[in-house]
Amino acid sequence: MSTTTAATPTQCSTHSRAVQRDIEPGSIVECILCGERIKFQAKIRPKQVICNVYKGTNWDRVEHFHAPCYAQAGEPHGPADTTPVVKTRRVAAKNNPEMQKA
Repeated sequence: MSTTTAATPTQCSTHSRAVQRDIEPGSIVECILCGERIKFQAKIRPKQVICNVYKGTNWDRVEHFHAPCYAQAGEPHGPADTTPVVKTRRVAAKNNPEMQKA
């Protein structure tokens, strides 16, 4: 029996929020503040801030910022979450007996 449950609408966040992430190769988005392309640079490893923006309880859009631009803008969607991303679900599944049964 699994103790994991799917998120219900009341558990999902319906407010604007921001996360800080590495810039991935091939990024083709532009910074909302400065208008410049958010570019991958292997040696420097700059960060970007990605924001899910809601109007009321409805998702409206995604905004991208260079990390310094987000700070310069005054963190318009709150402090950026810097929790590292789990890179692969296979590793999580391998370590979770309940997921192996699926």
